[in-house]
Amino acid sequence: MSLPDFSQAPARITAAIDNALAERRIVGAVVLVARDGEIIHSRAAGYSDRETRTPMREDAIFRLASITKPIVTAAAMRLVEKGRLDLHASVRQWLPDFRPALPDGRRPEITIHHLLTHTSGLGYSFLEPSDGPYHKLNISDGLDQPGLSLQENLSRLGAAPLAFEPGAGWRYSLGLDVLGGILEKLEGRSLAEIVREEVTAPLGLADTDFAVRDTARLAAAYADGNPKPVPMTDGMQVPIFGTAASFAPSRILDPESYPSGGAGMAGTAGDVLRFLEAIRTGGTPILAPETVEAMAADHVGTQAETQGPGWGFGYGWAVLVDPRPTGSPQAPGTLQWGGAYGHNWFIDRANGLSVVALTNTAFEGMAGAFPVEIRNAVYG
Repeated sequence: MSLPDFSQAPARITAAIDNALAERRIVGAVVLVARDGEIIHSRAAGYSDRETRTPMREDAIFRLASITKPIVTAAAMRLVEKGRLDLHASVRQWLPDFRPALPDGRRPEITIHHLLTHTSGLGYSFLEPSDGPYHKLNISDGLDQPGLSLQENLSRLGAAPLAFEPGAGWRYSLGLDVLGGILEKLEGRSLAEIVREEVTAPLGLADTDFAVRDTARLAAAYADGNPKPVPMTDGMQVPIFGTAASFAPSRILDPESYPSGGAGMAGTAGDVLRFLEAIRTGGTPILAPETVEAMAADHVGTQAETQGPGWGFGYGWAVLVDPRPTGSPQAPGTLQWGGAYGHNWFIDRANGLSVVALTNTAFEGMAGAFPVEIRNAVYG
Protein backbone atom coordinates (compact mmCIF):
# COMPACT_ATOMS: atom_id res chain seq x y z
CA MET A 1 0.00 0.00 0.00
CA SER A 2 1.41 3.40 -1.00
CA LEU A 3 1.90 6.05 1.65
CA PRO A 4 -0.47 9.06 1.56
CA ASP A 5 0.90 12.17 -0.17
CA PHE A 6 0.14 15.05 2.18
CA SER A 7 2.18 17.66 0.27
CA GLN A 8 -0.74 18.53 -2.03
CA ALA A 9 -3.40 18.19 0.67
CA PRO A 10 -4.02 21.95 1.08
CA ALA A 11 -4.85 22.38 -2.62
CA ARG A 12 -7.07 19.31 -2.64
CA ILE A 13 -8.96 20.44 0.49
CA THR A 14 -9.46 23.94 -0.95
CA ALA A 15 -10.91 22.40 -4.12
CA ALA A 16 -13.26 20.15 -2.10
CA ILE A 17 -14.58 23.14 -0.11
CA ASP A 18 -14.99 25.24 -3.26
CA ASN A 19 -16.90 22.41 -4.94
CA ALA A 20 -19.33 22.00 -2.01
CA LEU A 21 -19.96 25.76 -1.94
CA ALA A 22 -20.41 25.95 -5.72
CA GLU A 23 -22.92 23.09 -5.61
CA ARG A 24 -24.73 24.92 -2.79
CA ARG A 25 -24.57 21.91 -0.47
CA ILE A 26 -23.10 23.94 2.40
CA VAL A 27 -23.39 27.63 3.29
CA GLY A 28 -20.10 28.06 5.13
CA ALA A 29 -17.26 26.11 6.70
CA VAL A 30 -14.07 26.31 8.72
CA VAL A 31 -11.65 23.48 7.96
CA LEU A 32 -8.43 23.02 9.92
CA VAL A 33 -5.89 20.25 9.36
CA ALA A 34 -2.81 19.66 11.50
CA ARG A 35 -0.07 17.12 10.80
CA ASP A 36 2.41 16.30 13.55
CA GLY A 37 1.22 19.42 15.36
CA GLU A 38 1.74 21.79 12.43
CA ILE A 39 -1.24 23.42 10.71
CA ILE A 40 -1.07 22.42 7.03
CA HIS A 41 -4.52 23.80 6.09
CA SER A 42 -6.57 26.57 7.64
CA ARG A 43 -9.53 28.13 5.87
CA ALA A 44 -12.83 29.86 6.54
CA ALA A 45 -15.06 29.83 3.45
CA GLY A 46 -18.59 30.77 2.43
CA TYR A 47 -20.97 32.61 4.72
CA SER A 48 -21.46 32.65 8.46
CA ASP A 49 -24.85 34.23 7.71
CA ARG A 50 -25.90 34.07 4.06
CA GLU A 51 -28.93 36.31 4.54
CA THR A 52 -26.82 39.21 5.86
CA ARG A 53 -23.89 38.33 3.55
CA THR A 54 -21.63 37.92 6.57
CA PRO A 55 -18.49 36.03 5.52
CA MET A 56 -17.40 33.00 7.49
CA ARG A 57 -14.45 33.74 9.77
CA GLU A 58 -11.97 31.34 11.28
CA ASP A 59 -13.00 32.22 14.83
CA ALA A 60 -16.73 31.73 14.11
CA ILE A 61 -18.61 30.03 16.93
CA PHE A 62 -20.68 27.01 15.95
CA ARG A 63 -23.34 25.04 17.78
CA LEU A 64 -21.23 21.91 18.29
CA ALA A 65 -24.00 19.32 18.80
CA SER A 66 -22.29 15.93 19.33
CA ILE A 67 -18.78 17.37 19.36
CA THR A 68 -19.89 18.04 22.94
CA LYS A 69 -19.66 14.29 23.66
CA PRO A 70 -15.88 13.78 23.59
CA ILE A 71 -15.36 16.94 25.64
CA VAL A 72 -17.81 15.83 28.35
CA THR A 73 -16.34 12.31 28.17
CA ALA A 74 -12.89 13.76 28.81
CA ALA A 75 -14.25 15.61 31.87
CA ALA A 76 -15.73 12.35 33.17
CA MET A 77 -12.46 10.51 32.60
CA ARG A 78 -10.63 13.20 34.58
CA LEU A 79 -12.91 12.38 37.50
CA VAL A 80 -12.20 8.67 36.98
CA GLU A 81 -8.48 9.44 37.19
CA LYS A 82 -9.08 11.34 40.44
CA GLY A 83 -10.88 8.34 41.91
CA ARG A 84 -14.19 10.20 42.14
CA LEU A 85 -16.03 8.20 39.48
CA ASP A 86 -16.14 4.44 38.88
CA LEU A 87 -16.82 3.35 35.28
CA HIS A 88 -18.65 0.26 36.46
CA ALA A 89 -20.82 1.94 39.09
CA SER A 90 -24.59 1.93 38.67
CA VAL A 91 -26.38 5.06 37.48
CA ARG A 92 -28.73 4.54 40.45
CA GLN A 93 -25.96 5.61 42.81
CA TRP A 94 -26.54 9.21 41.74
CA LEU A 95 -29.91 9.11 39.99
CA PRO A 96 -32.01 6.70 42.11
CA ASP A 97 -35.22 7.60 40.28
CA PHE A 98 -33.80 6.92 36.81
CA ARG A 99 -34.88 3.29 36.31
CA PRO A 100 -35.92 2.69 32.67
CA ALA A 101 -37.43 -0.74 32.08
CA LEU A 102 -37.08 -3.39 29.40
CA PRO A 103 -40.25 -4.33 27.48
CA ASP A 104 -40.70 -7.29 29.88
CA GLY A 105 -40.85 -4.89 32.84
CA ARG A 106 -37.42 -5.66 34.32
CA ARG A 107 -35.35 -2.65 35.37
CA PRO A 108 -31.70 -3.62 34.76
CA GLU A 109 -28.64 -1.84 36.09
CA ILE A 110 -27.11 0.75 33.75
CA THR A 111 -23.47 1.66 34.42
CA ILE A 112 -21.29 4.65 33.56
CA HIS A 113 -19.52 2.39 31.04
CA HIS A 114 -22.85 1.67 29.33
CA LEU A 115 -23.61 5.40 29.05
CA LEU A 116 -20.17 6.24 27.62
CA THR A 117 -20.25 3.46 25.04
CA HIS A 118 -23.92 3.79 24.00
CA THR A 119 -24.60 0.23 25.12
CA SER A 120 -27.21 1.19 27.75
CA GLY A 121 -30.31 0.43 25.67
CA LEU A 122 -31.26 4.11 25.65
CA GLY A 123 -31.79 5.88 22.31
CA TYR A 124 -32.50 9.16 20.53
CA SER A 125 -35.77 10.56 19.22
CA PHE A 126 -34.21 11.32 15.82
CA LEU A 127 -33.41 7.63 15.32
CA GLU A 128 -37.02 6.56 15.97
CA PRO A 129 -40.10 6.60 13.73
CA SER A 130 -42.45 9.50 14.40
CA ASP A 131 -44.85 7.26 16.36
CA GLY A 132 -42.08 5.84 18.59
CA PRO A 133 -42.11 6.15 22.40
CA TYR A 134 -39.50 8.94 22.49
CA HIS A 135 -41.76 11.12 20.36
CA LYS A 136 -44.85 10.20 22.37
CA LEU A 137 -43.02 11.18 25.58
CA ASN A 138 -41.64 14.38 23.97
CA ILE A 139 -38.06 13.48 24.91
CA SER A 140 -35.54 16.12 23.85
CA ASP A 141 -32.38 15.10 22.00
CA GLY A 142 -30.57 18.06 23.59
CA LEU A 143 -30.92 20.02 20.33
CA ASP A 144 -34.44 21.37 20.79
CA GLN A 145 -36.96 22.56 23.40
CA PRO A 146 -35.17 25.67 24.75
CA GLY A 147 -35.63 26.16 28.50
CA LEU A 148 -36.29 22.47 29.23
CA SER A 149 -34.76 21.26 32.52
CA LEU A 150 -32.57 18.17 32.78
CA GLN A 151 -34.75 16.77 35.55
CA GLU A 152 -37.81 16.91 33.29
CA ASN A 153 -36.03 15.35 30.31
CA LEU A 154 -34.59 12.55 32.45
CA SER A 155 -38.08 11.91 33.83
CA ARG A 156 -39.41 11.53 30.28
CA LEU A 157 -36.42 9.42 29.22
CA GLY A 158 -36.80 7.11 32.21
CA ALA A 159 -40.38 6.37 31.16
CA ALA A 160 -39.31 5.08 27.72
CA PRO A 161 -38.56 1.37 27.28
CA LEU A 162 -34.96 0.23 26.86
CA ALA A 163 -34.18 -1.21 23.43
CA PHE A 164 -32.11 -4.05 24.89
CA GLU A 165 -30.41 -5.35 28.03
CA PRO A 166 -27.54 -2.96 28.91
CA GLY A 167 -24.34 -4.28 27.37
CA ALA A 168 -26.15 -6.49 24.84
CA GLY A 169 -26.14 -4.10 21.87
CA TRP A 170 -25.14 -0.69 20.54
CA ARG A 171 -27.52 2.21 19.97
CA TYR A 172 -26.52 5.86 19.73
CA SER A 173 -28.20 7.55 22.66
CA LEU A 174 -28.85 10.25 25.22
CA GLY A 175 -26.44 8.45 27.54
CA LEU A 176 -24.14 11.48 27.74
CA ASP A 177 -27.06 13.66 28.88
CA VAL A 178 -27.68 11.15 31.67
CA LEU A 179 -23.95 11.22 32.46
CA GLY A 180 -24.12 15.02 32.67
CA GLY A 181 -26.77 14.68 35.37
CA ILE A 182 -24.58 12.20 37.24
CA LEU A 183 -21.54 14.49 37.10
CA GLU A 184 -23.62 17.37 38.49
CA LYS A 185 -24.82 15.19 41.41
CA LEU A 186 -21.30 13.90 42.03
CA GLU A 187 -19.65 17.32 42.05
CA GLY A 188 -22.50 19.44 43.41
CA ARG A 189 -22.11 22.00 40.63
CA SER A 190 -23.19 22.58 37.06
CA LEU A 191 -21.90 20.52 34.16
CA ALA A 192 -20.67 23.75 32.58
CA GLU A 193 -18.46 24.44 35.62
CA ILE A 194 -17.15 20.87 35.67
CA VAL A 195 -16.22 20.88 31.97
CA ARG A 196 -14.63 24.31 32.30
CA GLU A 197 -12.44 23.28 35.22
CA GLU A 198 -11.48 19.82 33.95
CA VAL A 199 -11.10 20.38 30.20
CA THR A 200 -11.63 23.76 28.56
CA ALA A 201 -9.72 25.98 31.01
CA PRO A 202 -6.60 23.75 31.16
CA LEU A 203 -6.55 23.68 27.35
CA GLY A 204 -7.26 27.41 26.99
CA LEU A 205 -10.47 26.88 25.00
CA ALA A 206 -11.89 30.34 25.53
CA ASP A 207 -14.94 30.01 23.25
CA THR A 208 -16.12 26.48 24.03
CA ASP A 209 -18.94 26.38 26.57
CA PHE A 210 -22.64 25.65 27.10
CA ALA A 211 -23.35 29.32 26.37
CA VAL A 212 -22.15 31.89 23.81
CA ARG A 213 -20.59 35.09 25.14
CA ASP A 214 -19.80 36.74 21.78
CA THR A 215 -23.02 36.23 19.82
CA ALA A 216 -21.69 38.38 16.96
CA ARG A 217 -19.45 35.42 16.03
CA LEU A 218 -22.21 32.78 16.25
CA ALA A 219 -22.73 31.25 12.81
CA ALA A 220 -26.30 31.05 11.57
CA ALA A 221 -27.69 27.53 11.24
CA TYR A 222 -28.98 26.05 7.99
CA ALA A 223 -30.77 22.86 6.97
CA ASP A 224 -30.39 20.89 3.76
CA GLY A 225 -32.64 22.26 1.04
CA ASN A 226 -33.23 22.27 -2.70
CA PRO A 227 -31.80 24.09 -4.60
CA LYS A 228 -29.89 25.46 -1.59
CA PRO A 229 -29.85 25.13 2.22
CA VAL A 230 -32.61 26.95 4.10
CA PRO A 231 -32.27 29.01 7.31
CA MET A 232 -33.01 26.82 10.32
CA THR A 233 -35.80 27.90 12.66
CA ASP A 234 -36.88 26.62 16.08
CA GLY A 235 -38.93 23.45 15.80
CA MET A 236 -37.69 22.64 12.29
CA GLN A 237 -37.64 18.94 11.43
CA VAL A 238 -34.63 18.05 9.29
CA PRO A 239 -34.75 14.64 7.54
CA ILE A 240 -31.99 12.12 8.29
CA PHE A 241 -31.66 8.31 8.15
CA GLY A 242 -35.30 7.92 7.11
CA THR A 243 -36.62 9.92 10.09
CA ALA A 244 -36.07 13.55 11.15
CA ALA A 245 -34.30 15.49 13.88
CA SER A 246 -35.87 18.45 15.65
CA PHE A 247 -33.71 21.56 16.07
CA ALA A 248 -33.99 24.84 17.97
CA PRO A 249 -31.05 27.12 17.11
CA SER A 250 -32.13 29.51 19.89
CA ARG A 251 -31.52 26.81 22.54
CA ILE A 252 -27.86 27.80 23.08
CA LEU A 253 -28.99 31.39 23.86
CA ASP A 254 -31.51 30.38 26.55
CA PRO A 255 -29.77 30.14 29.95
CA GLU A 256 -32.62 27.94 31.22
CA SER A 257 -31.80 25.19 28.70
CA TYR A 258 -30.22 22.26 30.48
CA PRO A 259 -26.54 21.65 29.65
CA SER A 260 -26.87 18.67 27.31
CA GLY A 261 -23.81 16.46 27.80
CA GLY A 262 -24.42 15.01 24.35
CA ALA A 263 -25.22 18.07 22.27
CA GLY A 264 -25.27 21.32 24.26
CA MET A 265 -21.97 23.12 23.67
CA ALA A 266 -20.82 25.78 21.22
CA GLY A 267 -17.26 26.53 20.18
CA THR A 268 -14.77 27.30 17.44
CA ALA A 269 -12.86 25.07 15.04
CA GLY A 270 -9.60 26.23 16.62
CA ASP A 271 -10.77 25.15 20.07
CA VAL A 272 -11.88 21.76 18.75
CA LEU A 273 -8.51 21.27 17.04
CA ARG A 274 -6.65 22.09 20.24
CA PHE A 275 -8.70 19.49 22.09
CA LEU A 276 -8.07 16.86 19.38
CA GLU A 277 -4.35 17.60 19.40
CA ALA A 278 -4.25 17.06 23.17
CA ILE A 279 -5.85 13.64 22.64
CA ARG A 280 -3.57 12.79 19.69
CA THR A 281 -0.44 13.55 21.67
CA GLY A 282 -1.42 11.51 24.73
CA GLY A 283 -3.78 13.70 26.74
CA THR A 284 -1.53 16.34 28.33
CA PRO A 285 -2.52 18.54 30.16
CA ILE A 286 -5.95 17.05 30.79
CA LEU A 287 -5.56 13.25 30.75
CA ALA A 288 -2.94 10.59 31.37
CA PRO A 289 -1.75 8.59 28.34
CA GLU A 290 -3.21 5.37 29.72
CA THR A 291 -6.61 7.06 30.03
CA VAL A 292 -6.45 8.16 26.39
CA GLU A 293 -5.56 4.58 25.40
CA ALA A 294 -8.61 3.29 27.29
CA MET A 295 -10.77 5.88 25.50
CA ALA A 296 -9.26 4.92 22.12
CA ALA A 297 -9.92 1.18 22.56
CA ASP A 298 -12.91 -0.40 20.82
CA HIS A 299 -15.33 -1.36 23.60
CA VAL A 300 -18.29 -2.56 21.49
CA GLY A 301 -16.96 -4.45 18.46
CA THR A 302 -17.16 -3.72 14.75
CA GLN A 303 -20.54 -5.46 14.44
CA ALA A 304 -21.97 -2.19 15.79
CA GLU A 305 -20.77 -0.40 12.60
CA THR A 306 -20.84 2.89 14.49
CA GLN A 307 -19.58 4.80 11.43
CA GLY A 308 -20.09 1.97 8.94
CA PRO A 309 -18.34 -1.39 8.48
CA GLY A 310 -15.06 -1.71 10.37
CA TRP A 311 -15.91 0.89 13.03
CA GLY A 312 -16.32 0.16 16.74
CA PHE A 313 -16.73 2.63 19.60
CA GLY A 314 -14.54 3.73 22.50
CA TYR A 315 -15.23 6.41 25.09
CA GLY A 316 -16.33 9.57 23.27
CA TRP A 317 -15.87 8.55 19.64
CA ALA A 318 -15.91 5.84 17.01
CA VAL A 319 -12.74 3.78 16.60
CA LEU A 320 -11.63 2.47 13.20
CA VAL A 321 -10.62 -1.15 13.73
CA ASP A 322 -10.45 -2.26 10.09
CA PRO A 323 -10.42 0.25 7.19
CA ARG A 324 -10.82 -2.43 4.51
CA PRO A 325 -14.64 -2.84 4.52
CA THR A 326 -15.22 0.87 3.82
CA GLY A 327 -12.04 1.48 1.82
CA SER A 328 -11.09 4.32 4.15
CA PRO A 329 -7.59 5.77 3.69
CA GLN A 330 -7.46 6.34 7.46
CA ALA A 331 -5.18 4.11 9.52
CA PRO A 332 -6.51 1.56 12.03
CA GLY A 333 -7.01 3.26 15.38
CA THR A 334 -8.39 6.46 13.83
CA LEU A 335 -10.90 8.21 16.12
CA GLN A 336 -13.86 9.98 14.51
CA TRP A 337 -17.27 11.50 15.13
CA GLY A 338 -19.42 14.44 14.04
CA GLY A 339 -22.13 16.85 15.07
CA ALA A 340 -25.72 17.23 13.85
CA TYR A 341 -25.40 20.93 13.02
CA GLY A 342 -23.03 19.92 10.21
CA HIS A 343 -19.66 18.86 11.60
CA ASN A 344 -17.07 16.12 11.28
CA TRP A 345 -13.65 15.50 12.84
CA PHE A 346 -11.08 12.75 13.04
CA ILE A 347 -7.73 11.95 14.62
CA ASP A 348 -5.45 9.57 12.68
CA ARG A 349 -2.72 9.02 15.25
CA ALA A 350 -0.65 6.74 12.99
CA ASN A 351 -0.35 9.53 10.41
CA GLY A 352 -0.12 12.37 12.95
CA LEU A 353 -3.35 13.96 11.70
CA SER A 354 -6.05 16.01 13.43
CA VAL A 355 -8.81 17.21 11.10
CA VAL A 356 -11.73 19.50 11.96
CA ALA A 357 -14.45 20.39 9.44
CA LEU A 358 -17.20 22.55 10.94
CA THR A 359 -20.04 23.75 8.70
CA ASN A 360 -23.29 25.54 9.41
CA THR A 361 -25.34 23.12 7.28
CA ALA A 362 -27.21 20.07 8.65
CA PHE A 363 -26.89 17.34 7.68
CA GLU A 364 -24.58 17.71 4.69
CA GLY A 365 -21.63 18.70 6.87
CA MET A 366 -22.04 15.63 9.09
CA ALA A 367 -23.57 12.84 7.05
CA GLY A 368 -23.49 14.07 3.43
CA ALA A 369 -20.72 13.83 0.86
CA PHE A 370 -18.75 16.73 2.36
CA PRO A 371 -16.95 14.91 5.23
CA VAL A 372 -15.90 12.08 2.91
CA GLU A 373 -14.66 14.60 0.33
CA ILE A 374 -12.58 16.40 2.98
CA ARG A 375 -11.20 13.10 4.28
CA ASN A 376 -10.23 11.94 0.78
CA ALA A 377 -8.70 15.34 -0.01
CA VAL A 378 -6.50 15.10 3.08
CA TYR A 379 -5.07 11.75 1.99
CA GLY A 380 -5.15 12.20 -1.78
